[in-house]
Amino acid sequence: MSLRKQKTGTGSTYRSGAYTSLLPWQVRERRFKPVGFRRRGLDPDDVYAFLDRVAGDMANVYAALAASRRDTAALKDALRRWQSDQGRIGDARGDQR
Repeated sequence: MSLRKQKTGTGSTYRSGAYTSLLPWQVRERRFKPVGFRRRGLDPDDVYAFLDRVAGDMANVYAALAASRRDTAALKDALRRWQSDQGRIGDARGDQR
């Protein structure tokens, strides 16, 4: 089994190369095996494994969202600085706006 390194906002994780992130329809359609004879409910190990996978995917999504928000804020700041610089250059030349 090959492992690949995945970058997240809080560090790196290693996952199998065969691992694919969950899609919404997979979560909606997921069914769990019932427990053995004369018992009611679902197999707890199956449920917890699935919940761990969902939580991992959600953590990756939130980390990517946070990184995207940081990048957006940095770009907005850079654009504001550029616009201010352009305004000062225009004022120095006596340009009318």
